[in-house]
Amino acid sequence: MAEGDIMADSQHDATPAGQERAKVILVVDDAKENLTVIGELLESRYRVRLALSGERALKVAQSEPRPDLILLDVMMPEMDGYQVLEQLRRLPATRDIPVIFVTAMDATEDEEKGLHLGAVDYVTKPIRPAILLARVETHLELKQARDWLNDQNTYLEAEVGRRTHENELIKDVSLNALAMLAEKRDNETGNHLHRTRGYMETLMAHLRQHPRFQGYLDERRRLLIAKATPLHDIGKVGIPDNILLKPGRLTAEEFEVMKHHSQIGADAIEEAIRHVLGDGVGPVESERVDSPVAFLEVARLIALHHHEKWDGSGYPAGLAGDDIPICARLMALADVFDALSCRRHYKEPFPADKVQAIILEGRGKHFDPDIVDAFFELKDQFIAIAQRYPDATE
Repeated sequence: MAEGDIMADSQHDATPAGQERAKVILVVDDAKENLTVIGELLESRYRVRLALSGERALKVAQSEPRPDLILLDVMMPEMDGYQVLEQLRRLPATRDIPVIFVTAMDATEDEEKGLHLGAVDYVTKPIRPAILLARVETHLELKQARDWLNDQNTYLEAEVGRRTHENELIKDVSLNALAMLAEKRDNETGNHLHRTRGYMETLMAHLRQHPRFQGYLDERRRLLIAKATPLHDIGKVGIPDNILLKPGRLTAEEFEVMKHHSQIGADAIEEAIRHVLGDGVGPVESERVDSPVAFLEVARLIALHHHEKWDGSGYPAGLAGDDIPICARLMALADVFDALSCRRHYKEPFPADKVQAIILEGRGKHFDPDIVDAFFELKDQFIAIAQRYPDATE
């Protein structure tokens, strides 16, 4: 019997609908008589493919129909069975095909070597038909079970990924809708939220390699900060309209009321955290990115501290320097840039040179000096983001 294919049902090359296709067995042996014996033994149950050399076996194993199992001789010229198996295990298309050695080599060390290289079984010649058929059937069933488990795992991973994506999308839409409510009360548009998130992402991407920030701005935390940015002014929902919407300059008393928006927002977010974690939880662990409420923890920090100033003259806590959370320091500059650059109900937009002069003047006073330096390297990108998301009234 020469190299080639032997069909389990020579009348039908295609598998009829509703029937399981015949399993494919590749038999590799340099002796034609051995191929004949094994092929005739298997052909009533399986589709059999034959190869007379190791080199030919590697080509057949990678062609359609792919074998479900390989019966491999060890003693072959040019490329022996051990070498063939090593090559099969290196190739992505064949590394998972179970291989049974069928050989006259019956020494214990030969069997151990074959199994060590990755063979699933070792059958000695002369073959005993019942034994060989039983081993083949067993390993085909095992392969089918492994394939089923792999398919299930792949499906479950895809399903988890899909549902996680849906949950993240729902969360993002809900939280952005909540943030939009606060903006609408301040007569702002959603583009303020787009702009400030864009500024934040630009700053973080630039500073992630900076010695002072690289340990903090890993990919996970940058994503948390970006998602939390729209909630920075959520506390404005608690400010009376006559102060929030006043077209002119606030009095000292009115400004004191306005300043409470940072604490109102932080308290609301912390209450949400406690609702998720249950009553009796300890202080919020604001720096943990692995927390189940890490996103809300970052949002709380930004809402509470984005009006703090580098020199300690800000509010509500009067924090200074590195005591101000990094996410809030970034938000401070992004928020001020947007407030200066865009129209508000109480002011017209400032020209770019005046905006940059004010930010430069705030270096080391209002803002972290390194964040200001980053801004000046990125100022053209900031301007582009502001132009990309203009307010309808501008």
